[in-house]
Amino acid sequence: MSTNQLKGKTAFITGASRGIGRAIALSTNSLAKEGVNIVIAAKSTEVNPKLPGTIYSVAEEIKQIGGQCLPVGCDIRSEEQVVNAIKLAVERFGGIDILINNASAIWTQRTEDTPMKRYDLMNGINARGTYMCTYHCLPHLRESAKKGRQPHVLMISPPLNMDPKWFQPHTAYTMAKYGMSMCVLGMAPDFEEYGIAVNALWPRTSISTSALKMIADGLDDMSRSVDIMSDATLVILKKDSRCTANFFIDDEVLLDAGYTEKDLTKYSKPGAELQMDFFLDDTVPKQLRSKL
Repeated sequence: MSTNQLKGKTAFITGASRGIGRAIALSTNSLAKEGVNIVIAAKSTEVNPKLPGTIYSVAEEIKQIGGQCLPVGCDIRSEEQVVNAIKLAVERFGGIDILINNASAIWTQRTEDTPMKRYDLMNGINARGTYMCTYHCLPHLRESAKKGRQPHVLMISPPLNMDPKWFQPHTAYTMAKYGMSMCVLGMAPDFEEYGIAVNALWPRTSISTSALKMIADGLDDMSRSVDIMSDATLVILKKDSRCTANFFIDDEVLLDAGYTEKDLTKYSKPGAELQMDFFLDDTVPKQLRSKL
């Protein structure tokens, strides 16, 4: 079920000023290098000394490799800003074919240590922001489908695992992150009649990002590089829109695409003991997550 060509399509990526979102836009195997027009929708418009990267620095990097990019300052908790960002994207590139809901907030503390400010932040960005971006992109994704352009919505969110161990230590974070995955659960069958694919992608292990280095000392050595997520994203987006309703795991996507276990070693330091990411264990069989 391959669409083969991404060139000329337009991708709206939330939270793409750094980390996984930036990698999907810009890394060695990335949308920009495939000739996709990139809309960088994120809050980071000014340099943060602790977290490198802004929408403008990513846009400049994309331009340097000959790509087309529109940086738009956008807090996805604001409906006005989301609507404006999508409007600017359509005015610039003529439509939207791919939506990647990557923006996310994390706070892995127990209920007694999670005040409403943190709860509202995570749910406002993760669950509500994902729903809102998808809602407002939907008319343009439907137009893309009418033109036979095989539109996709991809959430960077985990398979739904109802084991209480994933709730007890950080109930609010799990609720917010699962809100993104529940969008997949409902929107995939809802959008199927339009010819729009809706899938989720989640990393097997922790991923090395600037944010991870700041919040978890030592975990970086036990993590894979962001490139594994961008490579897996390309595999998914090159499939036609009948490939829908999946909760993909990055290394499974690549192995099913012909990568070997040896190939996967390039994403981590030699001999690294990799740290499993949240929400993954043996209680979620592959056949319940993916229909590759």
